[in-house]
Amino acid sequence: MRKGILICARTGSTRLPKKMIADVNGEPVIKYLIKRLQKSKYCDEIVFCTTHLKSDDVLEDIVTEMGIPCYRGSVEDKMDRWCKAAIEYDIDYFVNVDGDDLFCEPELIDLAFVQQENDDHDFVKCDEPKLVAGIFTFGMKTSVLKRLCEIKTTTNTEATWLSFYDMNQLRSEMLKNIPDIYYRPEIRATLDYEEDLLFFRKIINHFGDSDYSLRDIILYLDDNPEICDINLFRHKDYLENQKKLNRNL
Repeated sequence: MRKGILICARTGSTRLPKKMIADVNGEPVIKYLIKRLQKSKYCDEIVFCTTHLKSDDVLEDIVTEMGIPCYRGSVEDKMDRWCKAAIEYDIDYFVNVDGDDLFCEPELIDLAFVQQENDDHDFVKCDEPKLVAGIFTFGMKTSVLKRLCEIKTTTNTEATWLSFYDMNQLRSEMLKNIPDIYYRPEIRATLDYEEDLLFFRKIINHFGDSDYSLRDIILYLDDNPEICDINLFRHKDYLENQKKLNRNL
């Protein structure tokens, strides 16, 4: 089974416009995410998924320069983008990564790949409220996503993946063997607000060009807990926004 990572991002963010190309230590933030994901041991293909809008040309330029293929598709139908990108690049099973999750953990992505090989699940998720926010979203079979795209009743799928959790016809599992160090809900590592950008800048500027892991980041935050306070209050706003999106499905 050919395994892939699909990065979904665009420049049209409303809360923090053009956040994917925001400068951190001299580089656009999307580069840091891609460099992290390239550490996956079992991924066969990383594909960047964005929209066909002119404003997202800059993202395609950045990722293709890094040797990452770019699929461009629907503006509002994220599911359609995932599905067509996976089919175009012959990916049978993918882990989704939101572009704003700069510290998404390749160790957990690889756990999902191994678990799929062992259990042959359709869909895997993790207990997000108990983990560092933004280190894993979900893994899924392309064949299942294709079936869901065929039966979905809306093209506005920005948050539709939230509803996968309730679909009994899927062979869903929780991600297993997550190391205890990642159970740190007081750390918010996702980029939605100015405070989040400041949080990432503090950490990335500290480590610079060194090869550092999420474990290193957590240990650094343990020694500098005030950095977590920069954006943790924003997590309540983020969760409320997710609830609103879910109610509108």
